[in-house]
Amino acid sequence: MRKRMGSIAMMAAAACIALYSVPSEKGENGQELRLPVSEDQGSEVPATVVEIIDGDTIKVWVNGKIESVRYLLIDTPESKSSKTCVQLYAKEAFLRNSELVKSGKVTLEFEKGNIRDSYGRLLAYVYVDGESIQETLLREGYARVAYIIHPPYKYLETYRKEENLAKRQKINIWSSLNFVTNWGFNGCL
Repeated sequence: MRKRMGSIAMMAAAACIALYSVPSEKGENGQELRLPVSEDQGSEVPATVVEIIDGDTIKVWVNGKIESVRYLLIDTPESKSSKTCVQLYAKEAFLRNSELVKSGKVTLEFEKGNIRDSYGRLLAYVYVDGESIQETLLREGYARVAYIIHPPYKYLETYRKEENLAKRQKINIWSSLNFVTNWGFNGCL
């Protein structure tokens, strides 16, 4: 009986160690974020969309709580910032983002060292059914590449190629001369 109890205790201890040894990252605000990390697939986490904030921000249910998620490496025109007016293409970027994230299973991928921004929002690559939302928004001219804060980033060159495609085609944000700047967007509705 003692051997059996000892074996059960050992198995329980091993299970606890396995359960609580998932690598974690700390965001800028010191909060711990548990991420299942694998060298093969990066750090991908399933999430459920709760709300679409604008063209580059959503709220999701992830890791047992609601989190704001800011899309890594892109910027779309502002529609809800108290610091600026409603900008051209903001509504279109919001609607396209909404359409994309509501169309399937959402997954977040994190870039090591870039987990949270200065507002406490998660920073992530966002996918729906394996398709990159950032790449789609860039390719369709709703976003620009921006906020390259702590390089290197694994998808930066891919994103720049998608952005350049939209620039050459002069679609959406790229159709208005001098609307897109290095610091954001010029002009209001």
